[in-house]
Amino acid sequence: MAAQAHHPETGKLDAEHALPTSLFVDIERSGPIPLYHQVASRIEAAIVDGRVPAGTRIDNEIALGERLGLSRPTIRRAIQDLVDKGLLVRRRGIGTQVVRGEVNRKLELTSLYEDLNSANRTPATRVLEHSRGSADGIVADRLCVPVGSPVLHIRRLRLADEVPLALLENFLPQEFIDIRRADLERFGLYQLLSARGIDIRVAKQRIGARTASLEESKNLDIGRHSAVLTMERTAFDSNGHAIEFGRHAYRPDLYSFEVTLVGK
Repeated sequence: MAAQAHHPETGKLDAEHALPTSLFVDIERSGPIPLYHQVASRIEAAIVDGRVPAGTRIDNEIALGERLGLSRPTIRRAIQDLVDKGLLVRRRGIGTQVVRGEVNRKLELTSLYEDLNSANRTPATRVLEHSRGSADGIVADRLCVPVGSPVLHIRRLRLADEVPLALLENFLPQEFIDIRRADLERFGLYQLLSARGIDIRVAKQRIGARTASLEESKNLDIGRHSAVLTMERTAFDSNGHAIEFGRHAYRPDLYSFEVTLVGK
């Protein structure tokens, strides 16, 4: 019987789906290939070819080990290998879930929302903060406004196929303070700006990495001392006016940047 667990957001029950035993019938228990590697490779093949689709919450380590007659450390290492590859994700209160692999983003002037749609992923947004504030020195410098100027401060958790992917913090100048929270939950920020006739043409961007903060590890569902990819971006319209300044953090197991280099 499939195990049940309460979903932390909805309170509804999610079923664990037992991986088909047929996936593992050819495991060689006394062969030269480690058992964890054989288990991981068979689960990976089933994910890649669609036999175990994205979003599936697979049975836990104990249950799978008992069904296969293998130790929990063996199953744990197999699962961890697939987590490291971005094929599975562990979610607190839910269990181990299949994802579609890492989001690979080219360094082009697009939004994460657009990139997810283009990759046939399902984006979703939780608005964590939506407030009117005053520009501090850094924000004022990036937006080319006086210190203390009114700005819209927004923080959003972006999910892909219901899996937390990025924390997005943005500051926008006074003319955009009327952007509504409800619209940010339904659309990407650049979509909303485009609907206002804003043509974003240029952006200055910096990419880095650091240890996740406590808030980031909680919202992104990663370990307290895990790393996050970071990006700072200031976007400008066709007239050279700064439109938004963003500070973003991404899960490195599910996200990467891609750049093409050309020799001189």
